[in-house]
Amino acid sequence: MLKTRIAVLVSGGGTNLQAIIDAQRAGQIKSGSIELVISNKAGAYALERAANAGIETSVITRKECGGQENFEKEIIRTLEEHDIDLIVLAGFLSILSGDFTSRYPERIINVHPSLIPSFCGKGYYGLKVHEEALKYGVKVTGATVHFVNEIPDGGRIIAQKAVYILPDDTPETLQRRVMEQAEWVILPEAVETVSAEIALARQESQ
Repeated sequence: MLKTRIAVLVSGGGTNLQAIIDAQRAGQIKSGSIELVISNKAGAYALERAANAGIETSVITRKECGGQENFEKEIIRTLEEHDIDLIVLAGFLSILSGDFTSRYPERIINVHPSLIPSFCGKGYYGLKVHEEALKYGVKVTGATVHFVNEIPDGGRIIAQKAVYILPDDTPETLQRRVMEQAEWVILPEAVETVSAEIALARQESQ
């Protein structure tokens, strides 16, 4: 069976990218193969992680493209050039338009550091998610992997994992624990699940 060709879109350090790379190396992701990493920020450490793993990289910035429309066109061109089947957003801090997401129905997945529908949507990313969870006083948080559509964090949920909040948690300690106990666990699992579904659908249609 042909493997699902994966592109990972990143903006920063690439810890979630590393979790996927490690899962692929360990044989946990066997139905898909990371073929490309695209960053919307030059100098993102995620690019170094990709290079170290022998994965091709590309930097596409909104500024250099002269706006959102051309930025998305260039991403699409690059994805098509590499015959990409599945797009994984791993800390990609750029909202993609409905025009973009509608091209790839249930072919884009994202990991979000809360249990959707809590603490999600426009403006909820990074430490802010954990700050709000602590401010609200919830006892349980976690991470969600979901399909991406035109609504920020609005696509169908694929997987969730809960993480208990500790009395002395800070946004930083909570962020780290959610990554380690939830994001790095369910993201590779979801990548394998969706990759297997795409590969099987392709085989059945031949």
